[in-house]
Amino acid sequence: MTLVLTPGARVRFTFHGGEFEGTYVTEREGRMVIKLENGYNLGVEPAALLSSHLPPPSPPPRITTIEQDSSLPECAIISTGGTIASRVDYRTGAVTSQFSAEDILRAIPGLGGIARYRTRQISSLLSENMQPGIWRDLAHAIYHEICEGVRGVIVTHGTDTMGYTASAMAFMIETTVPVVFVGSQRSADRPSSDNVMNALCSARAAVSELGEAAVVMHGTTSDDHCAIHRATRVRKMHTSRRDAFQSIGIPPLGGVEYPDLTLTLGPHARTRQEGEARLFDRIEERCGLLTFVPGTPPEVIDSCEGYQGLVIAGSGLGHVASAWVPRLKELIGAGTTVVMTSQCLHGRVCDRVYDTGRDLLSIGVIEGEDMLPETAVVKLGWVLGHEQDPERVRTLMQTDLRGEICRRSLHGL
Repeated sequence: MTLVLTPGARVRFTFHGGEFEGTYVTEREGRMVIKLENGYNLGVEPAALLSSHLPPPSPPPRITTIEQDSSLPECAIISTGGTIASRVDYRTGAVTSQFSAEDILRAIPGLGGIARYRTRQISSLLSENMQPGIWRDLAHAIYHEICEGVRGVIVTHGTDTMGYTASAMAFMIETTVPVVFVGSQRSADRPSSDNVMNALCSARAAVSELGEAAVVMHGTTSDDHCAIHRATRVRKMHTSRRDAFQSIGIPPLGGVEYPDLTLTLGPHARTRQEGEARLFDRIEERCGLLTFVPGTPPEVIDSCEGYQGLVIAGSGLGHVASAWVPRLKELIGAGTTVVMTSQCLHGRVCDRVYDTGRDLLSIGVIEGEDMLPETAVVKLGWVLGHEQDPERVRTLMQTDLRGEICRRSLHGL
């Protein structure tokens, strides 16, 4: 049966003996996709349809002027898109990134009690579409706002690749104020959305004494606490939980209690410093991340020919199969910088223990200490964008620049 329904139509239908209403989204695999009042989608057989009608057209939205308290500190909200700034697209039933920074202020009026805001939209995309070129645009925007004297910068970003972008900003900007990344796991139309709490906690962090790039997201599954994570030590650990982000190798830098917004910074947090921010925006885009999998033939390395940098997420202490070593030697000989990290979440690379590790060191592979693989590939691109001397590149990759390398691996973390 082919339905002749317009997305957005109100429909009444039967389901398991009851009658329900909802909004028609689309047809998929012969079923009506209907969005219920609770925000969830339901697949319904066409024969269950009782009636449908198009609701009257909505009046044009009133664009209200955002009144801000001039006595509050000034922050910047820079929007890149993501679920925190999204609506449901009733053509497809998917969540699409459509809100601007101004829309966020209108949607979350509580922000106005924390600071006054300048707003700027760099992009409106889901984070899987992020590119290093947009990182440069974002770095310039953040740097400009800091130079204009804002107390802090809030960047809204999709959660899937937030760790990459936050890490990139940590390296590209030597900041004197908080640069706070925030997103949400669940869109604003869902009852379980985390956008309001995350946004308010991020604003509180942006006016605090924090002095580095960080990610602020739910610290638990409840609406009680947001954790502040260092940009270079954070990873998204769950696809959909609201507390998906965790600090790896170090404790969180601090936290914000909700709803009173009490903020605490721990001893690892870098605090505001006197002086001017500095911009280092060059990044080598021809860098990649390759995960070693047992049984993968060394020919997979051929796909990295022409790369200026390659990070390998190896097994255990930083290993790959012995058969990979000759091909990696050729790649390094052709001018590619290769850095070894580990697939393990905790601990550091040490290629001096086993024969394969010593073979990797002998051909010029650089040990990546305890850097997360995704942070290592961002850092490698940034280092290669600013430095060409191989020995200098090696030194910088093994030097802690933005808290990406822990001097000691903490017990239990």
